[in-house]
Amino acid sequence: MPIQNSVKRMKNHSFHLFDGPERKSFLPFTYIRPVAQIFIGMSNLQEKWEDALGENCGVFTQDYLNTKFPRTISDENTFINPAFIPNDYLASQILSLKPNQALVQSENLIAYKTSAQFPQMSLSGLDCVEVKEELIHLTNVTDLFRFNAQLIELDFIRLTRDKKSAEISNTNQLISPENIFIEEGANVEFATLNATHGPIYIAKNAIVMEGSLIRGGFYLGENAQVKMGAKIYGGTSVGPFSKVGGELNNVLFFGYSNKAHDGFLGNAVIGEWCNIGAATDASNLKNTFSKLRVWNYSTENFAKTDLQFCGLLMGDFSRCSIHTTFNTATTVGISANLFGVGFPRTFIPSFSYGGAQGLTTFDFDKAIEASKMMMDRRGKSLSKIDIEILQVTFEETSKWRKK
Repeated sequence: MPIQNSVKRMKNHSFHLFDGPERKSFLPFTYIRPVAQIFIGMSNLQEKWEDALGENCGVFTQDYLNTKFPRTISDENTFINPAFIPNDYLASQILSLKPNQALVQSENLIAYKTSAQFPQMSLSGLDCVEVKEELIHLTNVTDLFRFNAQLIELDFIRLTRDKKSAEISNTNQLISPENIFIEEGANVEFATLNATHGPIYIAKNAIVMEGSLIRGGFYLGENAQVKMGAKIYGGTSVGPFSKVGGELNNVLFFGYSNKAHDGFLGNAVIGEWCNIGAATDASNLKNTFSKLRVWNYSTENFAKTDLQFCGLLMGDFSRCSIHTTFNTATTVGISANLFGVGFPRTFIPSFSYGGAQGLTTFDFDKAIEASKMMMDRRGKSLSKIDIEILQVTFEETSKWRKK
């Protein structure tokens, strides 16, 4: 569909979050969502920006996502790269922009104001103002777990300002309770909550079961669950309606994903609608303690990093069987179905089926049927638009799969 046919014109002025040059580096998590919808800390990037600006923000994303995330334009528009994390200073600078004026940092475009209908990636024709203040700029997929602890702290301050925590049951053992916030309706019993090194936030209707050991920073989203006896270390966020258990260290779960049983994940990102089988383990450190290579979708190859720790990066709708083992810095695309003994390769393309013994293409119709059944268990459905988006992704990623 041409872009021009999918844009609704609004009057006056609007704010828009656009997919910047970082978008490919956030794959596989931006196959089915705009950059603005990436979850990190205690909310997605769009929610952070809307709160900072005090304004609703539209989204400009890839053409094939446009039906699900429609575009709107105004007579005057401010385009913002959501890969930059907002703060009060940055928000005030953006709200003060003049027409054709841009905020930049190290030649990276942060935001600009224009009468144009679509965002531009270059600085051409813009009056650029350099932002000197240090900013958090997410530039690649591993930044999602690297900055998660910091974003939990910033979001905790933002979301608890002028609010009072619900009463916490005296069956729990609390350390630094002033850094613990429980929303009304949450259920936390016989757990140890240690917020000495980072805040702990438990959202509405979330459940922390007996015997759980939690160290902050930690976020548990609405209707999410921590299973009995879980051991959770800092820098961990569990999105809404997710279920987690076992041992977690610096892990970011998007919504509706399950790792409900024993097994270890560390320095990891798990997309929406993923299921991780019981006793699954993912290495996050090489035996040689050497720096890691991580799959890079931009270069379509493995890239050297300065990271010593990186675990599993699993895209939306992917799943693995019980006792699956992942090697250090493994990237799994979306809608992969993995099983069997041994370590599968460290780059698993989207819609792959199999494991260490070999991978084939996960038939698209079968993959969709499996996802429908998984969502049905949660009272959700896969829409026609969602299926069309997955179809585009299936075709786009076919070059990496065996027939």
